[in-house]
This record gives sequence, structure tokens and C-alpha cells, in this order.
Amino acid sequence: MKYSFSFVLLAAAAMLCANSHRSFPVKEPENKVALGEMLFHEKRLSKNNRISCASCHIPEFAFADTVRFSIGADGLPGKRNTPTVMNVSVRPYFFYDGRVATLEDQVSVPIEDHLEMNMQFMEACKKVTEDSLYQVYFKKIYGSVPDAINIRDAIAAFERSLETSDTPFDRWMNGDTAAMGPSAIRGRELFMDEPRTKCFSCHFSPDFTGDEFRNIGLYDGKNLTDAGRFEITGDSSDIGKFKTPGLRNIAVTPPYMHNGMFSTLREVLVYYNDPYKVVPEPVGMDSLMLKPLGLSEEELFDLESFLRALTDDRFSSKVPAEAVPVIRKK
Repeated sequence: MKYSFSFVLLAAAAMLCANSHRSFPVKEPENKVALGEMLFHEKRLSKNNRISCASCHIPEFAFADTVRFSIGADGLPGKRNTPTVMNVSVRPYFFYDGRVATLEDQVSVPIEDHLEMNMQFMEACKKVTEDSLYQVYFKKIYGSVPDAINIRDAIAAFERSLETSDTPFDRWMNGDTAAMGPSAIRGRELFMDEPRTKCFSCHFSPDFTGDEFRNIGLYDGKNLTDAGRFEITGDSSDIGKFKTPGLRNIAVTPPYMHNGMFSTLREVLVYYNDPYKVVPEPVGMDSLMLKPLGLSEEELFDLESFLRALTDDRFSSKVPAEAVPVIRKK
């Protein structure tokens, strides 16, 4: 049976109208990564269709947020600072408290969190399942209609694709001796200086995370009361412990720490240099942190220069110019 040209136009117009509430350009995805990216930007996965994953994991800021606590679908702030979802393809667990072990399991947590997207995951999946275009896309890529399993799989596939390695540091490691300046090179030496700075004790591996849980002194049971990993395990030895984050693109993901209490990298480094000036009576702080480092201003400058060199080229324009104060070296 053949249809008239006018009928085809009317059918196309009807489909466009049916999907006019989309918050992003409709472009047919070619694979599950592209489909996952579409879902990552899909506001209908939240209550009242107000926010998407990308609302808090902002692509141009290395898929982190720019505020201390992201604002959820109901206008409420979250409990913890939004971490980047880049360079997570080989992480063994997710969230600051390590509550889930796979990216697929991670997908539904922010969707269902009442401070975030605030929608039952199966209800969110129903919105996708009932969408005519998503039916076509999932049939083409997965051979079936959208469901909870392949929706999780697509979003996780997109997140696994968000790896970065085009940085001054990586070029320097590959033999380009001009890729990092003298200050960043000195900063790298300090970063690797275990007896003194201990940075590499926690931030090792290609992504600069040991995937461990550490108490870095940001819990005192009075003003700082987020117990972190303890809320998952119930083990008293986990009080105040949080997952060590990776450091790639760290210069473009302020504010920092699980509670977003530091606005700049300099503030973070000053804290590590002497935690007691910020938290006089930390509870359960890791033994690596017990003794102040005693770094000079020039050494803090160099460490920050190195951390900035971990920024992927695509985000270089987002590095705050004021992040490294000018210090005259003698």
C-alpha cells in the first residue's frame, strides 16, 4: 500500500509534535554510546521533566558541576558535591561512599534519589519505552524495545566512553619535553615524593586514584558530620572515609571535596599542607595526614601547576586563569 506525499508530511509533523518537548536536538544515534548520550541529556528521566544527568554533570566542565551542591528536580540541593563521570570505565565502585559496584547499577541511583531526579527508575523507563523515536532507536541498536536493562546499558556505555588522555602531562610522559613547563615538572616531582607530600600514596594509577576509601580529616562529628563510607558498611573504622577521586581534569571541576567546601585548587593544597588550620579536631583522620607537610608557597605553586597539566585539551579554555597566583621565584 502506498501513501500520498501529503500523508507522509502529516505523519512526520505528528511525530515532531509528539516529541517537541525534547530538551536537545534529535539526531538518530548510530550506536549504544550515542544512544546513551541522548539519554544522558533526557530530562524526562526526572520528576516534572526538569533536569537530566547532564544538568549536574555538565559536559563542558568535565562532566562535573560548578556549584557546591547541585539542585535537583524539586529545587532542593543535593547532599554531596557532584563528581565528574569522566575516566570511570575501570572504577570498581561508584559514589563517594562506594555504594554500587558497576556503572549499570549507578544509573538508577541519581534518578531515584529524592534530592536529585526524584523519580522511580521504572517510571522513568516507562517514559522512554512509550516514546516513538526511542522505540525505533532501541530496536535498531538493541533489537528490542527500551527496557530497564538496555537503558542502563546505554547510559553506562556512554559514561565508559568519557576517557581523557590528551593532556600536557600525557604528552610529557610520551617524550614531549616541552609539554610541561619547569613549574609543572617540579610539581610532578613533589607529587611523587612519598616521604614528604604523600600525594601518590592515594592518587596513583593512570587516573590518579587508588580506588580506596580515606579519611582526610573532613569529619569531626560537630561541624562536619557526613560519615561517608560508614553509612554503607556500618563499620566504625569507615567513619569519615570517602572514595579517593581521580585527578584528571581536576582544574576545571571546582568546588572540591565531597562537600564542596574548597573553591580553588590552592585552597585544597593549603588544606593538605596543614589540615588542623581548617579542622582543628578531626576524627579518625588517616595516618598519612597526621603530620602537616610544611610546603613553601613556591612548592604549593608547583604542585598546582602539575595538577593543571592533567587537564584534557578539550577543557583547557575552562581552566580558571586565577587558579595559580603569580609568585616571583628567586
